[in-house]
Amino acid sequence: MEERNAAVRQIRSLPQRYTLREDDKNAYIEGYFSVFNTPYVLWEGAEEIILPGAFDGCMGQDTRALVNHDTTLVLGRTKNGTLELKQDDHGLWGRITINKADTDAMNLYARVDRGDVDQCSFGFTIESERYVDLGGGKCRWEIEKIGQLFEVSVCTFPAYEATSVSAREADLKEINRRKLESRRAEIMKKLKGEI
Repeated sequence: MEERNAAVRQIRSLPQRYTLREDDKNAYIEGYFSVFNTPYVLWEGAEEIILPGAFDGCMGQDTRALVNHDTTLVLGRTKNGTLELKQDDHGLWGRITINKADTDAMNLYARVDRGDVDQCSFGFTIESERYVDLGGGKCRWEIEKIGQLFEVSVCTFPAYEATSVSAREADLKEINRRKLESRRAEIMKKLKGEI
Protein backbone atom coordinates (compact mmCIF):
# COMPACT_ATOMS: atom_id res chain seq x y z
CA MET A 1 0.00 0.00 0.00
CA GLU A 2 1.40 3.37 -1.00
CA GLU A 3 0.01 6.77 0.00
CA ARG A 4 -0.07 9.80 -2.23
CA ASN A 5 -1.50 13.31 -2.29
CA ALA A 6 -3.08 14.66 -5.48
CA ALA A 7 -4.53 17.98 -6.62
CA VAL A 8 -5.73 17.11 -10.13
CA ARG A 9 -9.35 18.00 -10.83
CA GLN A 10 -11.33 14.79 -11.24
CA ILE A 11 -14.83 13.88 -12.43
CA ARG A 12 -16.64 10.64 -11.58
CA SER A 13 -20.08 9.42 -12.69
CA LEU A 14 -22.48 6.71 -11.67
CA PRO A 15 -25.97 5.49 -12.54
CA GLN A 16 -28.57 7.08 -10.29
CA ARG A 17 -32.12 6.61 -9.20
CA TYR A 18 -33.31 10.07 -8.33
CA THR A 19 -36.28 10.82 -6.13
CA LEU A 20 -38.45 13.66 -7.44
CA ARG A 21 -40.84 15.77 -5.36
CA GLU A 22 -42.89 18.83 -6.08
CA ASP A 23 -44.86 21.38 -4.06
CA ASP A 24 -46.55 24.66 -4.94
CA LYS A 25 -43.32 26.63 -5.09
CA ASN A 26 -40.49 24.23 -5.96
CA ALA A 27 -39.55 20.90 -7.41
CA TYR A 28 -36.80 18.75 -5.92
CA ILE A 29 -34.31 16.25 -7.29
CA GLU A 30 -32.72 14.06 -4.62
CA GLY A 31 -30.20 11.25 -4.70
CA TYR A 32 -26.64 10.11 -4.09
CA PHE A 33 -23.89 11.80 -6.07
CA SER A 34 -21.28 9.41 -4.68
CA VAL A 35 -21.55 5.99 -3.04
CA PHE A 36 -18.80 4.82 -0.71
CA ASN A 37 -16.79 1.65 -1.37
CA THR A 38 -18.27 1.26 -4.86
CA PRO A 39 -15.58 0.44 -7.43
CA TYR A 40 -15.22 2.93 -10.25
CA VAL A 41 -13.42 1.18 -13.11
CA LEU A 42 -10.68 3.35 -14.60
CA TRP A 43 -9.52 0.68 -17.07
CA GLU A 44 -9.37 -3.10 -16.96
CA GLY A 45 -7.50 -4.09 -13.80
CA ALA A 46 -7.53 -0.57 -12.30
CA GLU A 47 -10.29 0.83 -10.12
CA GLU A 48 -10.94 3.49 -7.55
CA ILE A 49 -13.21 3.73 -4.53
CA ILE A 50 -14.19 6.60 -2.28
CA LEU A 51 -13.88 5.72 1.38
CA PRO A 52 -16.46 6.64 4.04
CA GLY A 53 -15.80 10.09 5.47
CA ALA A 54 -13.96 11.33 2.37
CA PHE A 55 -16.26 14.37 2.11
CA ASP A 56 -15.78 15.47 5.75
CA GLY A 57 -13.93 18.66 4.83
CA CYS A 58 -16.26 19.58 1.94
CA MET A 59 -19.60 20.11 3.61
CA GLY A 60 -19.02 23.81 4.27
CA GLN A 61 -17.76 24.60 0.77
CA ASP A 62 -19.75 26.56 -1.80
CA THR A 63 -20.72 23.80 -4.25
CA ARG A 64 -22.93 24.12 -7.32
CA ALA A 65 -25.43 21.69 -8.84
CA LEU A 66 -25.08 21.71 -12.63
CA VAL A 67 -26.49 20.02 -15.71
CA ASN A 68 -23.84 17.95 -17.52
CA HIS A 69 -21.02 19.91 -15.81
CA ASP A 70 -22.13 23.00 -17.76
CA THR A 71 -21.42 26.08 -15.63
CA THR A 72 -24.08 28.05 -17.54
CA LEU A 73 -26.80 25.64 -16.33
CA VAL A 74 -26.77 26.06 -12.57
CA LEU A 75 -29.60 24.21 -10.80
CA GLY A 76 -28.67 25.08 -7.23
CA ARG A 77 -25.93 26.17 -4.87
CA THR A 78 -25.06 25.37 -1.27
CA LYS A 79 -24.27 29.03 -0.53
CA ASN A 80 -27.89 30.08 -0.96
CA GLY A 81 -29.50 26.84 0.24
CA THR A 82 -30.84 25.65 -3.12
CA LEU A 83 -28.44 22.70 -2.98
CA GLU A 84 -28.26 20.65 0.19
CA LEU A 85 -25.43 18.13 0.57
CA LYS A 86 -24.79 15.72 3.38
CA GLN A 87 -22.57 12.75 3.94
CA ASP A 88 -23.96 9.61 5.58
CA ASP A 89 -22.83 5.98 5.87
CA HIS A 90 -23.85 5.30 2.26
CA GLY A 91 -22.23 8.26 0.49
CA LEU A 92 -22.74 11.87 -0.55
CA TRP A 93 -26.47 12.65 -0.72
CA GLY A 94 -27.90 15.79 -2.25
CA ARG A 95 -31.18 17.62 -2.73
CA ILE A 96 -31.48 20.23 -5.47
CA THR A 97 -34.33 22.71 -5.15
CA ILE A 98 -35.46 23.32 -8.72
CA ASN A 99 -36.76 26.78 -9.54
CA LYS A 100 -40.13 26.33 -11.31
CA ALA A 101 -39.63 29.69 -13.05
CA ASP A 102 -36.45 28.38 -14.72
CA THR A 103 -37.42 26.70 -18.01
CA ASP A 104 -34.09 24.88 -18.40
CA ALA A 105 -34.34 23.45 -14.88
CA MET A 106 -37.95 22.33 -15.36
CA ASN A 107 -37.06 20.72 -18.71
CA LEU A 108 -34.35 18.73 -16.94
CA TYR A 109 -36.79 17.82 -14.16
CA ALA A 110 -39.19 16.40 -16.79
CA ARG A 111 -36.36 14.40 -18.40
CA VAL A 112 -35.36 12.93 -15.04
CA ASP A 113 -39.00 12.17 -14.26
CA ARG A 114 -39.38 10.27 -17.53
CA GLY A 115 -36.10 8.39 -16.98
CA ASP A 116 -34.30 9.92 -19.95
CA VAL A 117 -31.61 11.36 -17.67
CA ASP A 118 -30.42 9.06 -14.89
CA GLN A 119 -26.72 9.66 -14.30
CA CYS A 120 -24.96 11.80 -11.76
CA SER A 121 -21.43 13.02 -11.45
CA PHE A 122 -19.26 15.30 -9.38
CA GLY A 123 -16.14 17.39 -9.90
CA PHE A 124 -13.49 17.43 -7.17
CA THR A 125 -9.84 17.36 -6.18
CA ILE A 126 -8.21 14.65 -4.09
CA GLU A 127 -6.40 15.67 -0.92
CA SER A 128 -5.25 12.21 0.14
CA GLU A 129 -5.51 8.67 -1.18
CA ARG A 130 -3.86 5.25 -0.97
CA TYR A 131 -2.64 3.05 -3.79
CA VAL A 132 -3.28 -0.67 -3.22
CA ASP A 133 -1.60 -3.38 -5.29
CA LEU A 134 -4.24 -6.13 -5.56
CA GLY A 135 -1.83 -8.57 -7.22
CA GLY A 136 -2.11 -10.15 -10.63
CA GLY A 137 -1.59 -6.82 -12.36
CA LYS A 138 -4.65 -5.29 -10.65
CA CYS A 139 -4.66 -2.16 -8.52
CA ARG A 140 -6.99 0.21 -6.71
CA TRP A 141 -6.83 3.80 -5.51
CA GLU A 142 -8.72 4.46 -2.28
CA ILE A 143 -9.69 8.10 -1.92
CA GLU A 144 -9.47 9.03 1.75
CA LYS A 145 -10.16 12.76 1.59
CA ILE A 146 -11.67 15.05 -1.03
CA GLY A 147 -9.96 18.44 -1.08
CA GLN A 148 -12.49 20.55 -2.98
CA LEU A 149 -15.97 19.64 -4.16
CA PHE A 150 -16.61 22.04 -7.01
CA GLU A 151 -19.89 20.70 -8.31
CA VAL A 152 -22.39 17.87 -8.53
CA SER A 153 -24.14 17.29 -11.85
CA VAL A 154 -27.23 15.61 -13.17
CA CYS A 155 -25.95 14.03 -16.38
CA THR A 156 -27.18 12.56 -19.64
CA PHE A 157 -24.02 10.47 -20.10
CA PRO A 158 -21.40 9.48 -17.58
CA ALA A 159 -18.58 12.00 -17.75
CA TYR A 160 -14.96 11.18 -17.17
CA GLU A 161 -12.26 13.70 -17.91
CA ALA A 162 -9.43 12.19 -19.94
CA THR A 163 -7.02 13.95 -17.61
CA SER A 164 -8.30 11.81 -14.74
CA VAL A 165 -7.30 8.58 -16.48
CA SER A 166 -4.02 10.08 -17.68
CA ALA A 167 -3.19 11.15 -14.13
CA ARG A 168 -3.91 7.66 -12.82
CA GLU A 169 -1.81 6.03 -15.54
CA ALA A 170 1.08 8.38 -14.70
CA ASP A 171 0.67 7.48 -11.01
CA LEU A 172 0.87 3.78 -11.83
CA LYS A 173 4.00 4.25 -13.96
CA GLU A 174 5.69 6.15 -11.13
CA ILE A 175 4.69 3.49 -8.57
CA ASN A 176 6.04 0.71 -10.80
CA ARG A 177 9.27 2.69 -11.40
CA ARG A 178 9.81 3.05 -7.64
CA LYS A 179 9.15 -0.67 -7.08
CA LEU A 180 11.70 -1.56 -9.74
CA GLU A 181 14.31 0.78 -8.21
CA SER A 182 13.65 -0.70 -4.78
CA ARG A 183 14.08 -4.27 -6.10
CA ARG A 184 17.31 -3.31 -7.88
CA ALA A 185 18.69 -1.73 -4.70
CA GLU A 186 17.78 -4.83 -2.69
CA ILE A 187 19.47 -7.13 -5.23
CA MET A 188 22.61 -4.96 -5.18
CA LYS A 189 22.73 -5.16 -1.36
CA LYS A 190 22.41 -8.95 -1.53
CA LEU A 191 25.17 -9.17 -4.14
CA LYS A 192 27.43 -7.02 -1.94
CA GLY A 193 26.62 -9.17 1.09
CA GLU A 194 24.95 -6.31 2.95
CA ILE A 195 21.80 -8.36 3.56
